[in-house]
Amino acid sequence: MIHSFKVVQQRFIPAITMDEAFWIHLENPSPEEAQKIITRFDLEEDFITDLQDADENARLEWDDKNMLIILRVPIYYKHRTASVSFATAPLGIIATPDKLITVSYYDNEVLTQYLDGKHRSFPITQQSFLLNINLRTAIYYLKFLKEINRRTTQIENELHQSMRNKELIRLLRMEKSLVFFNTSLKSNEIILERLQRSRWLHNDPEAEDMIDDVIIENKQTIEMANIYSSILSGMMDAFASIISNNLNVVMKFLTSITIILALPTLIASIYGMNVHLPFQENSYAFAIVMGISVMLSIGLVLVFIRKKYF
Repeated sequence: MIHSFKVVQQRFIPAITMDEAFWIHLENPSPEEAQKIITRFDLEEDFITDLQDADENARLEWDDKNMLIILRVPIYYKHRTASVSFATAPLGIIATPDKLITVSYYDNEVLTQYLDGKHRSFPITQQSFLLNINLRTAIYYLKFLKEINRRTTQIENELHQSMRNKELIRLLRMEKSLVFFNTSLKSNEIILERLQRSRWLHNDPEAEDMIDDVIIENKQTIEMANIYSSILSGMMDAFASIISNNLNVVMKFLTSITIILALPTLIASIYGMNVHLPFQENSYAFAIVMGISVMLSIGLVLVFIRKKYF
């Protein structure tokens, strides 16, 4: 789908035609829509087609008159069939001489405010809009990092009494998401540093000042992702030991119960043999045998309690 927007009073509003548009957004475009944009704006074909690959690396490219920036943006998979809830995907930003084109084959929330017209007003130029997208990207990384941390804390509370691998697998998925975030944030940082040195950015003095703030915000996000990743790695190691220890405690308890029950079973087995046995002539033989069994069992329980087996 192709969305076209023009700028009115420092805000985006839908444009009727692409000629009057300042910003064109391709949302999961069909091959025909992609080819239409490529032909109309004389773009390199791989400027758009490369973005279909979910693992496309962040990069900055130029052709004769257009610039392509590919950012790695965070995405959230709401359906349970996904291997991870949080991942990253490429977002393409193409700067032509008079328009800015964004391309996304994957659902992401970075551009939502701009598409809905709910963004704050700001002096809109190609440079400032590009940096605002980078800033929104860092903000959503922080938002999802906090959600990962919240879910990790919830899993941690469940793990204290768990002997299953289910919670550890959930933690592993969180760690996988953090690896995606770390890698993508570092690649975005390289693009921002290259952009800071580019002559294209110097055409907008305000954007030159703004990019420092964007780089700082991205660095802070990287630092937070590193901290959460370190905490999660240590937590997984600790709780793997806890699960193993919980299992050992249960096995020790079951073994103790088995030994306690083995004594009455042994005595009953002996007195079940067809040979001459003590007390067999006594009318209270059953009570005596049962008493001996109970006393031995109670004695063994006290021994295990003293040794803290229970």
